[in-house]
Amino acid sequence: MENRNAAPVAMINRTFAQRFFLNGDALEHSGKVTLVEDPQILSAPTFANSWLPIVGVVDDFVDDGLSNPIRPAIFVPYTVALPPGVQMLVRTASPPLTLLHSIQTQLVGLNPDQQIRGGTEELAKWISNGPEWQREHTAAWIFGIFAWLALALAAVGLYSVVSYTVAQRTNEFGIRMALGAQGRDLLRIVFASTLTSVGCGIAAGVALSAALGTILAKWVEGNVRDPMILLAGVLLLALVAGIACAIPARRASDIDPMMALRCE
Repeated sequence: MENRNAAPVAMINRTFAQRFFLNGDALEHSGKVTLVEDPQILSAPTFANSWLPIVGVVDDFVDDGLSNPIRPAIFVPYTVALPPGVQMLVRTASPPLTLLHSIQTQLVGLNPDQQIRGGTEELAKWISNGPEWQREHTAAWIFGIFAWLALALAAVGLYSVVSYTVAQRTNEFGIRMALGAQGRDLLRIVFASTLTSVGCGIAAGVALSAALGTILAKWVEGNVRDPMILLAGVLLLALVAGIACAIPARRASDIDPMMALRCE
């Protein structure tokens, strides 16, 4: 942090550097900040008309709403421009609120005229109380509930279809076992008969997820195109499909050949 006697400098975010410095030479340039006319903003007398050397580039972060795009930003020391209502974040190893009195004492020791106003609370609680976080949290719960319902319906439907197919082919399985087929052979037949349909369904789902990713991004921020999440979803669907097929397939492998031959 620059002190009162240091030269005024500035830092920019990565979006600023990528938009205005295509050659990646942001550190060799300067920037001028247009100061909004506000009597509550304390600034150095020459700040409004001075060029500030860019001394660093910081990563982008979301500070203008979860649904708004990240905009170019420039940061100056508090000794150059200090807006009202400055917030201070303190990282602690113990519960933060237990150190509140000690932090206030340290601030008063640095500047007796500095007043601490407003509520003090943990960062996680402050974020969770925000309307945007609650909106995204609610949307995540709704999407999650519908996703689990869809998964349950798919599992029940697949189990029903495979069970019906096994029941229709009971006589065939009895003949195969009478001719020397083993239980594992019947398991392979049942799984092979459903592998094509399940594989095509998963492939179609992956294709639709990739195609509709841009549309879903309007309602859900974050990992709509994360390949790891997509891979986890594919593996989960394959696992559920395998369990739904395994139960009737196991039942088919335990068929008594004599009972199966009598089945119409």
